[in-house]
Order: sequence, then C-alpha cells, then structure tokens
Amino acid sequence: MKQDHTNTFRLTAAVTAGLTLIVIPQAANAAGVLAGTLIENTASATYSSGSASGSVSSNTVTVKVDELLDVAVAGLTTTPVTAGSTSIVLEYSITNTGNGGEAFNVTVDPAVAGNGFDSVVQTIAYDSNGNGVYDAGVDTVITNGAATSSIAADGSLKVFVIVTLPTGATDASTSQVRLTADAVTGTGAPGTVFTGQGEGGGDAVVGASGASDNATDEMIASLATVALAKTAAIVDPFGGSQPVPGAVITYTLVATVSGSGQAEGLHVTDIIPAGTTYQVTTLKLDGAGLTDGADADAGVASASGIDVDLGTVAGGTTKTVTFDVKIN
Repeated sequence: MKQDHTNTFRLTAAVTAGLTLIVIPQAANAAGVLAGTLIENTASATYSSGSASGSVSSNTVTVKVDELLDVAVAGLTTTPVTAGSTSIVLEYSITNTGNGGEAFNVTVDPAVAGNGFDSVVQTIAYDSNGNGVYDAGVDTVITNGAATSSIAADGSLKVFVIVTLPTGATDASTSQVRLTADAVTGTGAPGTVFTGQGEGGGDAVVGASGASDNATDEMIASLATVALAKTAAIVDPFGGSQPVPGAVITYTLVATVSGSGQAEGLHVTDIIPAGTTYQVTTLKLDGAGLTDGADADAGVASASGIDVDLGTVAGGTTKTVTFDVKIN
C-alpha cells in the first residue's frame, strides 16, 4: 500500500561576488530520502548597476523522489534447531531496505540442495502483533508465495515457518529451509523501472538487491530408536534348569534406546505364554518391584500378560523388565 510523503528539500542560492549555496537538510533512511519526497530548488541573484541595485529569482524546479525497491532477508537461527517428534518454529526477518513502504511475497522452500531430509512445511505466519514470538491463532497466516503486510522503509518484519520432520528422517541428519522475499511491486535487474508504481506517485526503481533476497535456517533431527531383547532363565523343582512342569521361567526384557533424541510413550508388553501361569508380584522394573494392579507405579500384570509404561526415555538409556511364570 502506498502513501504520500510531502517532505521537501529546499536549496537557495544567492549570487553576490560569487555563488553561495545554502542547503536545508532532511533526515534520510538507509536507502536515502523517502519515496514521494519533493526536492525543490530555487536560485536567486542580487546585483547592482550604476546607482541601482536589484534581485531576481529563478523558477522553482521540483523533483519527486522515486521509490527504491530493496530488501534484506536473514535467518535468525544461529545454531541448528533440534527437531524431534513435535513441530518446530524457524524464524526469519525481512527488512525493507528501500525508501518506501512495500509488501513482500514470501516463498518457503524446504528442498534445499544438500539436505539430509526435506522437512514438511505446516504453517507460514508473520509477527502481526510484533512481540517477536510465534503465537498460534494470533499471528497472520499466509500461504506459500503470498504477501506480507506493507513494511515501512527501514522497517523489519519477523516471519515464522513451522515445520515437522518427514517420515524416514534419521537421527543427527540436517536440513535447511530457504525463505525468499520478493517486492510485490516487482523484481529484476538493478535499475529496472516500474513506471508510476512508486510510493507517492513516482516510479519504482529496483535497487542493488534486485528487490529480492533469501536466507536459510537449519535444523537437525534428534530421534531415537528402540531395540528390545528377551531372554529366559529356568529353575526346575530339582535345582536344575530343565523346562519341566513346575519349573519357573524368569523372562528378562531389555529395552535399549539409542540416538540423540528420546522415545516417548514407551511401553514394554508381553503375553503370558500358554501352558504357564504368571507368578503374582514378580513384575520388576530395573530390579525394583512393581505392583500388579493399575495404580501409581508403571506396571500392570495379570494372568494374560504384563504392561510396563516407561514413558519418555532418552537415547543412551537401557530399561530392564523381568517377571516369572510357572510351567503348568
């Protein structure tokens, strides 16, 4: 959206023995004088001829400053963002380095060359309340390729890209997501002119950035895998280890969690095999006894089977579950 700026520069020249210039300055932004500003220039001359003296003014020349289309994009992630089972927020800034208010089309590309995986883009939003953090349901959501609101000259806007890991991502693999901002008025080679499309009614001229810039944020997958091993130890009624009726089998289940991430909602379950009977109160986790009922501890056991809720387990952790059955 364009709006007029009616600020003016005035330069007055007085001619006596020589030409003296008096400049009245105006504050400028990073790209110079604001688009739509009128630069007015009037010269004057004073003279004497014989006993007479006089002065004369030139016509006033007025120049309207064109809009310069420029932009800078930065990824705000200084270290790779850790991505696990939940969505993550990547942050970017778009700075209007031109001299007029401008909106920018935002394109997000998760398929950057060299990626270990390509993330799944869930949402693109910009920081419409200006608090610097992503507020779901508050910040303005845009579709990929759509425009931001107008950003004032020298102003910046934070953009959030919410992504998740794809199926098949592996632990410690990395990926980049590229965000590109293009001036809505137009892009092109520096010096390209869009007649009459500048803020304040002048032309719009593409600056050094081509009115387009991009940056990447990086993430690293933090995942876990689980291996489960089961062994059996037998003690028969005669002090041996033969699987005869009356012998007790102690099953040991070892859950090994590997990787830099964590396993969430991890349960170890087993069915009491046919021809055996579960031995009550023998269920243990890491050597500590568990009650058989559904209560405050992690275990449940019955004649049909056992279930131990390990919850969230970090990579590099081993959990051991044991229980006894008797051969009928």
